[in-house]
Formats: sequence, C-alpha cells, structure tokens
Amino acid sequence: MQKITASYTDFYQLTMAQVYFLNQNHEDQSVFDYFFRKLPFHSGYAIFSGLEVLIDILEDFKFTSEELQFLEKQGFHKDFINYLSDFQFNGEIKSVQEGDLIFPTRPVLQVKATIIEAQIIETVVLNILNFQTLIATKASRIRLAAPHDTLIDFGMRRAQATGAYYASRAAYIGGFDATSNVKAATDFDIPVSGTMAHAFIQSYENELDAFRDFAEVHPDNCVLLIDTYDTLRSGLPNAIKVAKELKAKGHQLKAIRLDSGDLAYLSKKCRETLDKEGFENVKIAASNQLDEHVIKSLKDQNASIDVYGVGTNLVIGNPDAALDGVYKLAFADGKPRIKLSENVAKSTLPSEKQVYRIRNQENEMLGADIITKTDETHVEKMHHPFDLTKSTTYHSHILEPLLKTVMKDGKRYEKKKSLSKIKAYAAKRLNELPEEYKRFANPHIYKVGVSTQLLNTREKLRETLKK
Repeated sequence: MQKITASYTDFYQLTMAQVYFLNQNHEDQSVFDYFFRKLPFHSGYAIFSGLEVLIDILEDFKFTSEELQFLEKQGFHKDFINYLSDFQFNGEIKSVQEGDLIFPTRPVLQVKATIIEAQIIETVVLNILNFQTLIATKASRIRLAAPHDTLIDFGMRRAQATGAYYASRAAYIGGFDATSNVKAATDFDIPVSGTMAHAFIQSYENELDAFRDFAEVHPDNCVLLIDTYDTLRSGLPNAIKVAKELKAKGHQLKAIRLDSGDLAYLSKKCRETLDKEGFENVKIAASNQLDEHVIKSLKDQNASIDVYGVGTNLVIGNPDAALDGVYKLAFADGKPRIKLSENVAKSTLPSEKQVYRIRNQENEMLGADIITKTDETHVEKMHHPFDLTKSTTYHSHILEPLLKTVMKDGKRYEKKKSLSKIKAYAAKRLNELPEEYKRFANPHIYKVGVSTQLLNTREKLRETLKK
C-alpha cells in the first residue's frame, strides 16, 4: 500500500494550524480524546482495531517536498510552510489495547501533544480507527453466529477501493480465519484462501474437465464450485467423480462450495450424498451475501455448512457503513476545555482522564467502565454521564486501568504486537463479556459512567461558560 504521509488530513486542519502558528500559540500543550457515541449494528459492544497501524503511521508522519509545494500554491504563508517542512508528531498517546472491548462516550484513545500536532493528526486518527473498529466489530458478530466454523473474508472485490486492505486486517482481529486478499495476507501475515470462479468452469467445454484440471494442479487443496450449471444434477455428481479419482491417487477432495440458491436445503442434500458416497471428510463451503443474521438463520435450519465466505456485508460494515467516532479537545493551555450543547449527550468531558473497567473480587466483568480524572485511583460512586439523577455505588471491586501509554515523544512505547496476538486478545476479552451483552436482539446495555470529581469539574465548567 502507498505510504500515508502528513497530507493525509483534512484541509481545515491546516487552516487552523496556520493560525496557531502565526499567532505563536502552536506550542501550547493540549489533550484530545477519541471516542464514539453509538454502538454499530445495534450491538452490545465494539472491538477496538487499528491502533498498531496508527502508531506506524504517526512515527513517520511527515510532509514531502511535493506536498509542501502544493500547499504553497494554496496560499499558505511561507513561514508556515517552512515549519511544516520539519513537522513530525512528538506527542504522547495513551490508549486501550487493540482488540479490547470498547463502549460509547468513554475515551478510547487520548492524545497529549502541542495543539498544532494534535490538530494535524486528527483526521488520520479518525480515519484509521473508525473504519477498522467498525469492521472488527462486524467480524466479531459473524464469529458469534458461527463459533466453530471457518470464516473467510471474501470482500475485496466489493469493498470501497483500497479499504479492503485494512478491512481484511480488522476482520482477522474480529475472529475471521483467513482472507482472499493476497496483499493484506502478505503484509499482515494473515492465512490466505481462495477457490475458483464460475468463469473458470465456463471457460471449459464441460464442467467435469474443469474440475479435473483444477484437481490435477491442486490435488491437496482442491475446492470445487458446484453451482455453475445445476448444483445437484451436475455440479455435485461431477465433484464426486473427481473426489473418487483423487482418492485413487492418494489425495482427498478438500471441499465443495455453494454460491447460490437455497443454501440450507442444498447443503443438507450435498452432505447426505457425500456421506453416502463415503466422503464424510469433504467440507461444504458457502458464500453469497452472508452476514451474521443470514448465518444464524442457516444455523437455525441445521444447514450442513462448515466454511463461510463472507464478502460485501463484512467489508463495508453493512448496514451502518461508518462508526461515529469523534476527536474532541479536553485540555489546552493549562485549562480544562469542554464543548457545550443544548443536548447534554453531545457535551464533552473536560480534563485529562483515565478509564477503569470495574470487576468483582473474582476478576469478572461487572458490565461497567468508569471515566475518572487521571489522579484518581479509588472510586466507589459512578454517575450517569448525562442524567444527573442516576448513580451507582460499587463496593469490594477491582479497578482495571484501560488507558496505557502506547507512544512517547512521538515513538512507539512498547514492542509492536503481532496480529495473531491482537486477535487472541480480542477473543479473550470477548469471552469475558457476559452473554447478555452479546445478544443480537436487544443486548443488555453496558454502563459507562463518570466519577464524582470528573462530574463536578464538568458541571462547574458548564456553568461558567453559560454565564
């Protein structure tokens, strides 16, 4: 993929940055929070994804000479252009671990840097984290629908251009086993998988010859697509002929694939025939506009499907298409900052913060995260962030801090995590989440609240600004 440089930003980030620079307050220290307001897919949770990619980008986030020439043509001041020629991110980032469960309103990532640095990186932060978190969450829901089956990302051809590249990465974190995307598989060390297209079979005079040639070249990894002409009267009988020929040569047909028709009915008929012919080990794969709801329906119908190839609905995050993540100023020039709104839910939380996950003495999740000021280490009372009449008290609990330093002085703070470790961590954290939060229909609402200190800081600031 093409390297992402500092021009990968919105134009208004630079128009604001020039004002900071020319007014000589660009070195003021600031804190920005990245968070989102609404869970996608009516889900009870989201899976945080994209952090390691973001760190890689920010470590070398600079303007090229060609980009500076372009900006000069847009009328930017020469002194500002000179400043940008040496621009790099030197700030600190605290974040939850990639693969963790995240919930609305609470900070997921916190940027502490000069105001100009924090502003210029805003767009890339949102672009990388919003998309990958959306896809990882979708993938996780599909995994919940098919907990023991093989899941393969087939979405590259239907994705929004090169978005397929990061979609494959996020899908793997969310629980998929492999991808058809060769570039993503190469760069991220994801298992790669693929079968054949209808065009391959159509290019032959008859289906059987196509199957035989494919099996000859791929005797130990042969998956035959059987619905080009007639699934049960042509495709399946021809696949069984090839399976017998492979067996005679000491090989085994790996699977057949269904890509159209009544998948539940066809899969059961294919399974019945394969078993009758002695091919109980041949798997059945299915594709064609699958998502978590279709797969759950197939499961409820006892479909005989072992492998699901999921494409469009996965990589575009259907039906939500975007995570509404935002990046808001919380502290600047030595003072807490807040965005006011007539809708209290749109008001932001001021100050530098920490987020704790509340657990019981057995270290089990209690379904609540609490947002505090950074210097708070023991909190028992949690307030609803928007309804001041609601609060909850926790006794004999454990507070697990979630925001940890991942970048310091513009450099990665810890050793880079492999994608397989991030995937395993995501599975572990999801396994800790009680089942009621993982329901597809009306999942239990995970509580996110604020400490008394943070609530008082916000309310005092709201009153001051209103006056």
